[in-house]
Amino acid sequence: MSFMGKCKETFCLEEATIALVHRAMKKGCLSCRRLVEMYLERIEAYDQKDPALNSVIFVNPRALEIADELDVRFKESGFKGPLHGIPVLLKDNIDTVDMPTTGGSLSLEGVVPRDDALITTRVKKAGALILAKVNLHEFAVWGETVSSIMGQTLNPYDLTRSSGGSSGGTGAGIAANFGMVGIGTDTINSIRSPSSACCLVGFRATLGLVSRDGIIPYSLTQDMAGPLARTAEDAAKVLDVIAGYDPDDAATAWAYGNIPETYTQFLDIDGLKGARIGVLRSFFGTGQEHREVNHAINQSIDIMAQRGAEVIELEEPIDANKLVSEVSVHLYDLKRDLDIYLKDLDTRASVNSLADVIDSGRYHPGIEENIKHAATLSTDSVEYKDRFIKRAKLQQQVMKLMADNRLDVIVFPHQKILVVPVGASQVERNGVLGSVTGFPAFVVPGGFSQPTDTAPIGLEMVGRPWSEPTLIRIVYAFEQATKFRRPPASTPSF
Repeated sequence: MSFMGKCKETFCLEEATIALVHRAMKKGCLSCRRLVEMYLERIEAYDQKDPALNSVIFVNPRALEIADELDVRFKESGFKGPLHGIPVLLKDNIDTVDMPTTGGSLSLEGVVPRDDALITTRVKKAGALILAKVNLHEFAVWGETVSSIMGQTLNPYDLTRSSGGSSGGTGAGIAANFGMVGIGTDTINSIRSPSSACCLVGFRATLGLVSRDGIIPYSLTQDMAGPLARTAEDAAKVLDVIAGYDPDDAATAWAYGNIPETYTQFLDIDGLKGARIGVLRSFFGTGQEHREVNHAINQSIDIMAQRGAEVIELEEPIDANKLVSEVSVHLYDLKRDLDIYLKDLDTRASVNSLADVIDSGRYHPGIEENIKHAATLSTDSVEYKDRFIKRAKLQQQVMKLMADNRLDVIVFPHQKILVVPVGASQVERNGVLGSVTGFPAFVVPGGFSQPTDTAPIGLEMVGRPWSEPTLIRIVYAFEQATKFRRPPASTPSF
């Protein structure tokens, strides 16, 4: 989809970046209104019509009005901020004062929060507009992006597969060019899973770098919010805007003094030179079903070495599945943390606790086992405290592993197999290492499956706390060396 403005230059929407949009606006080739119109046209063409990705829950009814306001602002005084005019897809568990926030659940259908989440406020202040609220696995409790309010979101690269999750609506929408950048949340895998499945860059930063205020919680011990984007540069620009201390989220106090002036200063094309990359082999599969992923990730590691990185093989026996079942506290936290959010909705919602949600029956049956089990768990239990001890030991283990080997990052496939077909449950994902430790974990496109050449494969990198600059440097250099990102064939330009 292209547009020729007053400058007589053609602006191509698909795969456009923030920098390209702002350059076109400065030249008079593009207005915010026209940019929004083009994205709305693509949503209209592809979200509910063939290929029917089913990613968008709610389009902002004021999107064009806001775009006009931003165009007036630009003519009068220039850009409002670093995200001026940028259409954002927001996962529908992030509060918006002017649109419903449902968590993907019919139990919260039509519920409008009393105010914006802090990250919503920050992106608006930076000049962005929320174009749409997008689908998620209901209440973010698993990874296939199925909800009672929307149903199943499909993977634009392979319509027989899930788009990952729980932020799969964000992933599918950004991959298909329904918006410029997206924001998702991540408790175990949920930014990185759709990034891996949809050929995107996804940042789960150090726990505490980004406020969770105004986000429907799953586990405040592990919850994080962050960007999903088509490029590392765009993801870094969004992180610049949403990172920072928030008095309403005490965990963000740890970020004080750990945030650079801008993360974009670390976009170094030579960032792999001299980097020490640890390859965590226990996070690779060993069966026939793992061959395609292993082949792609091993090729990616070879490219890192060719670009000047020193690759160190790690045989540390870490079991991702056991981290989920024996260390992660997500289900233990769910009742306590969700109850606080729902109680605050008061009369705006018909449910004010997890028990109310269960009693309502207005949720997808696929989450029933998890939420009913969570309702029986306690944060005062011996088991909960034991998991915190194991969590501390894991953090120490990873830090020692990195220190012993003088590593900058640890790398592995985000998912040992290709993202699962529609109807199957997600398995063999490795994102739990970053989410349980709270360490920064980024995903970058790592290739595609063979011989089908349709299913994306994500490479995950984990670093030390507050090492986002190092991760960005390595991710950007790898991205520029490989150029694996490409748009899906199911949603072509028109």
